[in-house]
Amino acid sequence: MKIHWTQKNKLLAPIAETGHCGIFLFRMLSSIRFERGLLMSTLQQTYLIGARSLVIIMICGFFVGMVLSLQSINALQQFGASDQVSLLVGKSLFRELGPVLTALLFAGRAGTSVAAEIGLMKATSQIEAMQLMAIDPVQRIALPRFLAGLLSLPLLTAMFNAFAILGAVVFSIGVMGLDPGIFWSKLESGIYFGKDFMGGVWKSVVFGGLVSLIAVYFGYYAKPTGEGVGTATTRTVVMSSVLVLIFDFIMTSFLI
Repeated sequence: MKIHWTQKNKLLAPIAETGHCGIFLFRMLSSIRFERGLLMSTLQQTYLIGARSLVIIMICGFFVGMVLSLQSINALQQFGASDQVSLLVGKSLFRELGPVLTALLFAGRAGTSVAAEIGLMKATSQIEAMQLMAIDPVQRIALPRFLAGLLSLPLLTAMFNAFAILGAVVFSIGVMGLDPGIFWSKLESGIYFGKDFMGGVWKSVVFGGLVSLIAVYFGYYAKPTGEGVGTATTRTVVMSSVLVLIFDFIMTSFLI
């Protein structure tokens, strides 16, 4: 069975784009300079894409905790183990749901914003103007947003987990009437710092770098048209969501 050249291009296009994205990452990392300007730009972008995502992260985390505790209690009551709800909720949040759901929310809220902003700069020839003025647009535009995403997602994951635990406390203790001492003792004794907490932290760091890299890459190489900017934002959400779930499986396989 012969494969035509156009079919070969379609098969090799994802591999070529992965390599191109890897080269773009190397360009960003090689342009890191320990300067005050880069630090201030990174902190500014951390506020714009991190702090402004706090509201949706806290609201979603609170209700995820309530729903998770509701489902856990309903399942554990069949075995007379409803007092284990805090252990089940805690392990689910710190190991899986916290980093993954935060990364997906971050991709939908901040990733699209970064891709659209950089794509608009490309469409309005701001990037070309920087190049004419001998300013590296990768260092000035892409790098601060990448570092900000890398820094923001672990902090947002911690806030998501905190509000999810709060939601579980409100439902389990306030609504279902579980004993507070048993709830907190099971959570404290069953959650391990290295295996559960730090495993989630490592996942959130990887997911933050992954989503930020995809956002700045698609935005930087977006076609300089309105349609191109829209396509870049759409591809950012789709690719970020798919790769977050794939990397979550890979990392979980090694962390278990």
